Amino acid sequence: MFDLSWGELLVVGVVALIILGPRDLVGMFRTLGRFVGKARRMAREFQRAMEDAADEAGVKDAADNLKGFATPSKSGLNPLNQAAKRFEDWDPTKPSRKAKDIGPETEKLSEERAEAAQKIREYSTEKAAAARVAESEAAETIVETETTEAEPEVEASESKPGEGA
Repeated sequence: MFDLSWGELLVVGVVALIILGPRDLVGMFRTLGRFVGKARRMAREFQRAMEDAADEAGVKDAADNLKGFATPSKSGLNPLNQAAKRFEDWDPTKPSRKAKDIGPETEKLSEERAEAAQKIREYSTEKAAAARVAESEAAETIVETETTEAEPEVEASESKPGEGA
């Protein structure tokens, strides 16, 4: 409360013992204890009065309602969370449970579609790799042509010894 350490309290006690003496010190501590007890009782009564006033005003009901809105099941977010979880767990390469429940023909179609999707992904990967290789080769040829074009200019600009002004 007053943020006093044990050492500081000891110093205060020794000073009080010296100033008041041993007989008066006992009476002072008794009076101090009664004062602290009264202060605590008053604080407890004040807290109870505030809680009673809050209960009469309906603050507790409003707080309970707000807590109810904060729960996902009461606010309607539970189905949304379930749908999001199903979407995160979904694997397009595997046939769905519903497809297996419908029949073997549908399961075959689902498997064929999964295989087709896998082939498309592989083909797209190969095409992208080929495009990257073609781009890098084109960049190399451009760099080579620029360097070969720059070399004759350097030779033409050099003057031969003996020729000059």
